[in-house]
Parts: sequence; structure tokens; C-alpha cells
Amino acid sequence: MKSLQKFIQIHRSINQHATRFSLLVVIMLFGLFMEAYMHDFNLVYITFFFVFSLAFSAGPIGVLNLGNIQAKFNIQGRIFAQKETNILFNINNTSSTSSWSITLHDNNDAKVTLTQIKGESSKNAVLPFLVYKRGTFTYDNCYLESKYPLSTARLTKPIDEVYEGIAYPEPKGRSLDTFLHEQETHYGEEKEFDGLREYDGSQKVSHIHWASVAKGEMSVKVFTKETKIHNLLFTYNTLPGDKESRLSQLCLWVLECEKRHLTFAIQMPHKQLTSKKESIDEILETLARY
Repeated sequence: MKSLQKFIQIHRSINQHATRFSLLVVIMLFGLFMEAYMHDFNLVYITFFFVFSLAFSAGPIGVLNLGNIQAKFNIQGRIFAQKETNILFNINNTSSTSSWSITLHDNNDAKVTLTQIKGESSKNAVLPFLVYKRGTFTYDNCYLESKYPLSTARLTKPIDEVYEGIAYPEPKGRSLDTFLHEQETHYGEEKEFDGLREYDGSQKVSHIHWASVAKGEMSVKVFTKETKIHNLLFTYNTLPGDKESRLSQLCLWVLECEKRHLTFAIQMPHKQLTSKKESIDEILETLARY
């Protein structure tokens, strides 16, 4: 009785959809029935009941194959606007038997197929995802699908969980090195010679390596700099471009400062953000919600 109640509960969580093989089975059964009725052939009767039993048993097998599968979000890392990321799912099989041919879908037509999920085990599945705008977003309407074992029905199981996240501005713009070169009188003193690089028009004329110019190559001397960390300030209102361009530029600099372990401050129109008091994620979230 408990097994029957469990099966009914699982069956209610599954949606069933017809496939072209469903129509094929119906046509075969109808044809075999008419053939058996008109000619009374034992072989036709046997074939009829054989096809009927296969089609009938495929339903419960498919329901149990999919019904014991659970999926949960396991999202890690930061998500940025206009940059494709991966949404990680943990797929868990609560049954003692293996499940086969389970496909994970999202509402953007992305999908991934898991050929086998062993009993009482779990697997990770990854779907590509792209957020077009910064700010909060929801990721939902995902579902599991299976046509196992005979493709006579397409079974789907919705994932009720909804992920609510935040997409940071797209990190793009001028590099932090370019910004420091433009402001080098404020952001450090030149220390040691650190090689040559191609001249791009933003460096000082005094840094041109004239020996390379004589060889037909326009290069400039590069020096390591002792950065005055407490003076590293980014001002929103002085940045070129529209609102989104400014936020993208600030996002890029925040990430580069984090990578280099530099402390910084961002002067927003009505608030100053500083890495000494706020975490990088808090600063990025402020930019995302601005």
C-alpha cells in the first residue's frame, strides 16, 4: 500500500505529453485488433497483447525513472551582465535504482542530457546562462525531461525552485594601467626600469625609447611604480560616456584592484565607496543597483 501511495505521489509530480511514437503505437494496436477480429489469427492476438503490454508497462517505468530525480541550484561565483556564465545544478537520484536519459532544460532552450544517474547518487549539470542587464534577476521555469524507455511519452518534471540573483555591470573600458599612466603624477613614483612596450599615444614623450625608433620600432620605456594606495580614487562624474559605460568602467577597475590587492575609493554622486570599509561584493552590488 505504501508503494502504491508513493507511486501515486510521484505520478502527480510528472507531466505527460504525447510523442509521434504514441500515435504509432495507437495505429499499431488498432491495426492488430482489426486484423485479429476479422481473421481470428492466434499470432495476431499474441502480437497485439505483446505490443499492448510493452506500451502499458513503459508508462510506470518512465514515471519511476524520472520521478525519483531531484534538482537544486548550486550557483557559485559572480554573474556579470552581457557575459555568459554557467548555472550549476545538483541532480540527485533518491531511488536505489539507476535512472536513464534525463535531460535538464531551462526557459532559454538550453539543455544538457545525463545518460545515467546511479541509484542513491548525485551528479552536477551545467547550463549556459546570459543576463542582458545589470541588477536583480530571476532564473526559473527549469524542468527535467525523459522519454525513457520507449519514447512513447515525453515526461517532464518542473523544478519548483527559483533562483534570485544579482548581475553586476559588464566589466569593460580602459584598463587600470591606462588610468594610472594618465594620472601618474598622482598615483606613484617611477622606480625601476621594467622593459619596453609598444607606444600607443598615451605615454609621455620623455619615455620614448629613441634607440628603438631608430630601428623603425616605436617603443616606450616602462617603469615599475610605487603606488600611493591612499590616493587611488575613481570619480563617477568625471568618467566619459553614459551611465552604463561609467558603471562598466568602475566595475572593471574594481576587479583589477581586487586582483592586485589594491585599496581604492569610488566617489559616487551621493556616496563614497571604499574598499577599506566595504567588501568587493558589496561595492559591486552597489554599482549593480545604482
